[in-house]
Amino acid sequence: MKKRYNNFWKVATPVIIAGVLPFLFSSRAFAQEEGRISTDTVTEIQTADPVAARRLKHQKEFSYGAFASIESNYLWRGLNLGGLSLQSSANISYWGVYLDMWWNLGVPDYGFKAFQPEVDLTFGFRRWGLDICAMYVYNFNKGFFDFSNYPPGSGGNGLEVRGRYTVSDKIPLSFLWATKVSAKDGYYDESGELKRAWSTYIEVSYTHTFKNGLSLYGAVGMTPWRSIYTYYYGGAMVNNIDLRCWKKWVVSKHCGIQLTGQLMLNPYFMTDRTAAEAVYSHHQLGSPQLNGNIGVKVFLIK
Repeated sequence: MKKRYNNFWKVATPVIIAGVLPFLFSSRAFAQEEGRISTDTVTEIQTADPVAARRLKHQKEFSYGAFASIESNYLWRGLNLGGLSLQSSANISYWGVYLDMWWNLGVPDYGFKAFQPEVDLTFGFRRWGLDICAMYVYNFNKGFFDFSNYPPGSGGNGLEVRGRYTVSDKIPLSFLWATKVSAKDGYYDESGELKRAWSTYIEVSYTHTFKNGLSLYGAVGMTPWRSIYTYYYGGAMVNNIDLRCWKKWVVSKHCGIQLTGQLMLNPYFMTDRTAAEAVYSHHQLGSPQLNGNIGVKVFLIK
């Protein structure tokens, strides 16, 4: 137990320093209507809200922001990736060019027998409703510059390119395309050869924000071929139906609190019971078909 405790802090200390300090020292940040709340970087959170995304096209000065949250589950694109999680993000931007660091420190399940740190580094450009970026996912179980391909069940990092377009403020409809281009994303084919999946996720989402600070978000996502989103089973599948509701309260001039509720349904695992049972037995997470999350977030606003 003592050895495991020491190993946890060896990993957690640099992650906490890198993620929390920007949050503590940020005193001005643009307002964010968060769409994605527990599964990606603040980059995707901002673009899920068309109002915040479109506002950035008028951003002609240096800005920075941050948030910290605690989530009951780590849910992402139809997948349950872990249990109780502490998450935070710090970002800077100038004339639409931005750099973001998002980190997660959580447990794979509620047995608290292991810890699963993750840091996502994102560099991109956002203007006129368009967001194009590259995101590097570092999971601490391989070398930082290890971009090797690995099969399911193996640790590894990831590199993803992503594009999102939001129609307009009056039509807050958003389209996302994301493809993994390097590092861990492999499976064994019928001949036993390790193949790269080029895991791709396509999503259509819509966000509506009321004047009282209550927001509703809905998204439908699918993968066009065999990929990580079905744990490398099957082919083209609708693998995510995501519904969220969140409410904000402004506490002070530069600080606020947000309470979020989320339901995530994976239709693929409802139809392919063999794949669902394999995923559940391997990862020992919650239900592969239906999951929920409750999150509490502290954020900074301009």
